[in-house]
Amino acid sequence: MMMKHQLTHSTTTLTRRHFLRGAGVALALPLLECRAQTKPVSSDDETTPKRMLLISNNLGVLPEPFFPETSGADYKLSPYLNELKAYAKDFSVFSGLSHPACEGGHSTENCFLTGARHPTSSGFRNTISLDQYAAEHLGRQTRFATLNLGVNIDKANRSLSWTRDGVLLPAEDSPARLFRKMFIQGSDAKVKQRLQALKRRGSILDAVSDSTQRYSKSLGLNDRRRLDQYFTSIRELEQRLLTAGEWEQSPKPQIAQELPRDIVDRALLFDKFEQMLLMASLALQSDSTRIVTLMVDAFATPVFQLQNDEKSSTGYHTLSHHGMRQNHLAQLEKADRRQMNLLRQLFERLTEVQGESGRLLDNTMVLYGSNMGDANTHDNTNLPILLAGGGFRHGQHLAFNREQNSPLCNLYVSMLQRLGVESDQFGSSSGTLTGLKS
Repeated sequence: MMMKHQLTHSTTTLTRRHFLRGAGVALALPLLECRAQTKPVSSDDETTPKRMLLISNNLGVLPEPFFPETSGADYKLSPYLNELKAYAKDFSVFSGLSHPACEGGHSTENCFLTGARHPTSSGFRNTISLDQYAAEHLGRQTRFATLNLGVNIDKANRSLSWTRDGVLLPAEDSPARLFRKMFIQGSDAKVKQRLQALKRRGSILDAVSDSTQRYSKSLGLNDRRRLDQYFTSIRELEQRLLTAGEWEQSPKPQIAQELPRDIVDRALLFDKFEQMLLMASLALQSDSTRIVTLMVDAFATPVFQLQNDEKSSTGYHTLSHHGMRQNHLAQLEKADRRQMNLLRQLFERLTEVQGESGRLLDNTMVLYGSNMGDANTHDNTNLPILLAGGGFRHGQHLAFNREQNSPLCNLYVSMLQRLGVESDQFGSSSGTLTGLKS
């Protein structure tokens, strides 16, 4: 059951989960001032909802241009992090972190959020992932306890989300399906009718136009601006999904589960990544969930588009085994920089959107990293890890011993505590992460 907070704005009583309705569909509202608590709260107040977005590329990035050469609060941005310089005070970068005894090259990809040991051993069973552990302890606070997403993902074999019994939770890889799940409600006939209208360049916003106009009149200036910004994001996403042809699918039948299909050409990896990041942002912005995981399955990605009309010379996995060949390194750097630019766009979106007590980024932890420290050598140590937002004191490079790594799960414990989970242990942790302060 969803947790409800009774709120008052003018003469209108709203619940935390409030919808605009029309033509048999319903659209969840974003975070608005009139839906905030009646007493003001600061970003550090325990009553302010905390959120978490966990992102991993299972082939990682080139280590040398990612890691800074200096450490501390006055560190010099590395070539890759320079792509994020506008938000340098909003993120921290870490070196010398990994999961102890979590070795085996690509076999570790399912252990990024679990820290399970020896994934190549006989009889290995994974352990619970960070997102599911948090959801267990926090309980059902939103419509979806968590959302587990994927890009180009091999759904039968890979996931960031695992149950307490070590069972893989399949990732959702269709933005259109996720969009319907989050924003379109109603009977099968009404949903199908709305999908057909969208194919004719309609919009879900058209279906709730009357409701929108009535509701907007009761809002203050800031809330109207937030609503406009939210609707703009939805229209942009609809346009991208229409372009990708995703709305040509009919709603999933009730009698049988529809097999997942590609969103777009698998070669358009970064376009798909961008779509899923936008979906994750909308999910957090609408408070549909507060915990999202997103795995970019580079391993399963064939020849892919680097930029404009330029394509890689081979599949992502083969490319990652560059053997110091300059042509491969140059292509990998272009791919890595595209990822950094997508992160920059994500940070920009989360800073522009207002949460309950300021920028949404301030109450949303965004973790980006990989199980692979160096894909070229199948090295699973010194993992590339970046954490943004969430109310932590950022703008620093926390450098730990690159030979004797500190447990990545120490960072996870710090994140869990920030999320409101009263726990001092997770996975292979030995405590919280030294140097990371709220």
